[in-house]
Amino acid sequence: MKRYVLHEPFNIYHFEAEQWQHPLHNHTYFEVIFIIKGKGIHNINGNKFKYTAGDVFLLGPEDYHEFKIASLTEFCYIRFNESFSKYNALDRDKNWQHVVKLLLHTSYQSKGSMVQSESEKLKLRSLLAVLQAEYENRTDAYFEVIRDSLMRTMMTIMARNISRQSTLRAKTNTSSIEDILLYIRQNIYKPENLKVHQLAEQFNYAPTYLSIYFKRHTGESLKQYISKYKLKLIESRLLYSQASLSQIADEFGYTDESHFCKQFRKHLGITPTNFRRR
Repeated sequence: MKRYVLHEPFNIYHFEAEQWQHPLHNHTYFEVIFIIKGKGIHNINGNKFKYTAGDVFLLGPEDYHEFKIASLTEFCYIRFNESFSKYNALDRDKNWQHVVKLLLHTSYQSKGSMVQSESEKLKLRSLLAVLQAEYENRTDAYFEVIRDSLMRTMMTIMARNISRQSTLRAKTNTSSIEDILLYIRQNIYKPENLKVHQLAEQFNYAPTYLSIYFKRHTGESLKQYISKYKLKLIESRLLYSQASLSQIADEFGYTDESHFCKQFRKHLGITPTNFRRR
């Protein structure tokens, strides 16, 4: 699969297309995709969503996607890498830390567009227009201050919409397979939260039924899914970060580096060191 690389902390890419020119791909960066006009299908991680003007998608470095365009579509991409997101995460404001964690460390891609309300879409479009105008004059001494303020506001609005959608699902007492997948992705660094009995308690299912329900809707066991998702993240760490093996082992909850290397080789048939060199 093709992987695109961003060689700067932040940029904006605005274009129109009648046909999608890129193969199924992922990135080394985050991107917020605004649909200015047009309609079609957005394939994200194997899930297909209809898109139309006003829709907003957020993709992280591990997400893969492509578009199938039905009518001339105008896109605007805000792209930023980890150095930009980590810089903003250093802000000590607890509310802002929550926003960053909610958007950048949690997978909402399987839900499709992040914003459903037309009034919220209009707010984001207005902020995007200001950000684009400032980006045209990005050599200005005040650009980064204005950019960060606008990005902070836009991300907060997106986080608010995500929270509202989650609250609505909770009120209607619906726990879909997507809710379970989301919980797994949120807690992938906390193995103790991903044990069957813990998941069953979280979603009010009997442990045995939860396992059957999960396999019926995903085609693989709960244990297989968690293992594959974790390995996918680990592969990315090995290839695109300078983290040591012991740091990665600690990050993903392995007992120690030796245990991590043993499990990695068991599943992929190669040691983490050789994988990184390759």
